[in-house]
Amino acid sequence: MDNDKQRLSIETARLYYLSDYSQQEIATKLGVSRPTVSRLLQYAKEKGYVRIDIVDPLEDLDALGEQLKKRYGLDTVHVCYSPINEYKEIQKHISKRAADYLFDTVKDTDIIGVTWGTTMHAVAEHLEQKQVRGVEVVQLKGGVSHSHVNTYAAETVNLFAEAYHTIARYLPLPVIFDSIELKKMVDEDRHIQRIIELGRQANIAVFTVGTVKEDALLFRLGYFNEEEQRLLQQTGAGDICSRFFDKEGNICSPAINDRTVGIDLVDLRKKEKSILVAGGQRKIEAIEAALIGKYANILVTDQFTAQALLT
Repeated sequence: MDNDKQRLSIETARLYYLSDYSQQEIATKLGVSRPTVSRLLQYAKEKGYVRIDIVDPLEDLDALGEQLKKRYGLDTVHVCYSPINEYKEIQKHISKRAADYLFDTVKDTDIIGVTWGTTMHAVAEHLEQKQVRGVEVVQLKGGVSHSHVNTYAAETVNLFAEAYHTIARYLPLPVIFDSIELKKMVDEDRHIQRIIELGRQANIAVFTVGTVKEDALLFRLGYFNEEEQRLLQQTGAGDICSRFFDKEGNICSPAINDRTVGIDLVDLRKKEKSILVAGGQRKIEAIEAALIGKYANILVTDQFTAQALLT
């Protein structure tokens, strides 16, 4: 009798949990009453024939965040859920999470330094208006390009400024000059000095990372000749604020770095909140190198990238 009940309860459980039959459909199929089906399902659970696991994605994301904090010595990690491991989908979710974090974080008299690129523009588009006073928004690197490729530099800083009811402070220059001499001349301009100094004073910096892959935005903008691009691809892992670093987070070409207009990477380590917003398979090497270099103390990413950074 017990063997019959065991077999019947297991068959009932299979139909209910694996084949999505309703209890009434199971009763009809097996020729028993619906209350009997209910009792058989309960019996299957009590005997351990059925095990039910509840997967809480939020709990899993929090655990990933804690592991990343410990691995890379970060203050805060926000791991958001992306339904698929695809760059554009990931970008959509991490940019929204970053914008939400900024809404919760930005307060009166903050100075916010921002960079540009498609991820930063996506963050800017998600920003909500917040009633704060005395906030300043400044570009952390030159935003002028002579290429037809859109950097979203002006749009990004303008959207940030609108969200916090202030005016944007621009760096109206190319991000990389052709020669060190020309860049040094520009550095001597009082207006440029004030903007760069404001970037140093910013207590919040929001940025992403670029890659050294063939399709990297800075390569498509035409700032480098073939030899320079080849050098960066061979020795670099990625860039922040158009300053290229290797796998250990160290500047990989001092000569190119000296021609770059904007905040120095070492200044990012001094920020109260240095927020890296990045995700996607193509950026993992660059993100890891940036974290090893300690250029961010806050990371906003997705669960796929988080898992890859922990392997």
